[in-house]
Amino acid sequence: MPGYLRKAIIPGGGLTLLVAGLLFAFWPKPVPVSLATAERQPMLVTIEDEGETRVREIYTISSPLSGHVARFGGHVGDSVTAGETVVASIRPTDPTLHDVRTHSELAAAVKAAEAARDLASAQVANAEATHDFAQAEYARGVKLAERGTVSPSVLDRNRMEVRTKEAALMEARAALRVRDFQLQRARMTLRDPAAVWEAANDEPCCVEVRAPVSGTILRVYRESEAVVQAGAPLVEIGDPTDLEIVVDLLSTDAVSVSPRDEVLIDGWGGAQSLKGRVRRIEPYGFTKVSALGIEEQRVKVIVDFTDPPALWQRLGHGYRVVTRIVRWRRADALQVPLSALFRVRGAWSLFKVQDGRARLTRVEVGHMNQRSAEILSGLEAGDSLVLHPSDSIEDGIKVVARDAN
Repeated sequence: MPGYLRKAIIPGGGLTLLVAGLLFAFWPKPVPVSLATAERQPMLVTIEDEGETRVREIYTISSPLSGHVARFGGHVGDSVTAGETVVASIRPTDPTLHDVRTHSELAAAVKAAEAARDLASAQVANAEATHDFAQAEYARGVKLAERGTVSPSVLDRNRMEVRTKEAALMEARAALRVRDFQLQRARMTLRDPAAVWEAANDEPCCVEVRAPVSGTILRVYRESEAVVQAGAPLVEIGDPTDLEIVVDLLSTDAVSVSPRDEVLIDGWGGAQSLKGRVRRIEPYGFTKVSALGIEEQRVKVIVDFTDPPALWQRLGHGYRVVTRIVRWRRADALQVPLSALFRVRGAWSLFKVQDGRARLTRVEVGHMNQRSAEILSGLEAGDSLVLHPSDSIEDGIKVVARDAN
């Protein structure tokens, strides 16, 4: 080869290689993406929220009177029998201690009661004397009347005087008894509280509170001895095998729930979901502060178990569960993950992968749940689509599965 040709070819080949290298370096490469497949499978649309189990009928036993309740000998979980099991024993409260001033006042009250009793005794003696005199006058008048020396009116007046004095005597004796009781009460208030307590313990003084129904002790409000007021709760009794679930739903979700709706119960600790049914939606809402500090309007929904008790017998009162109230179901629905969908001019769209390229596809969406959406048109089962499409994904761009790199 002539030298001048060799000098011309060598620079041209180098330029060609340089251009080829630049083209390879800057040639668009497929964008790695996560892919999913449209599939036909059963689909559920549910309202999911946390719930809590509770005994359907709870009986709270309260103190029938104020007093000193003895230490409770039972424990939570013990069985009780209606009318037999003693759940509380109440005795009167101990007398209060006296300070110096109170003691002096009570001592003065005793002396005043003693003086009043002495006065009443003197009044009784006076009434007895006048009564005896009236009787003697009446006896003399009877004898004189027999002789005809006294008129009948004088005798009648003597008889009335006897009856008047007899009534006065009865009144004086009654007043004396009242003073005796007042003196006794004053002396009792002055007694040493320890002596009063010891005297009271020598006599049966306790009121026993028995279980009104048969069941199991769910809660003990006061296990140790304490002074309680009338109406204070003591224990709770119920049947732990008669459970229901209470769910606090958002009011916006509760309006779409109806009695007899199917409920799936998860998160209770078992390997399988339990089944239940909505029994009642309470007609009033209440405000509840969420974990984020947001005030929400909630409504209580009551759910009954429909599975046999043998499947959920390990649950008890106040256990946490996760409930899913079924609003819609289909045995064969074409579904795609929610992360594949986005809005384009108000319409649902996604990127369908065809021949290695992402194709913007408009779809018609039906029902949605927390994970997937029902596709009514625009896709077929088995179509591949892009998950979590980023700004780098455009219609027609080449894509490759991320795990294929």
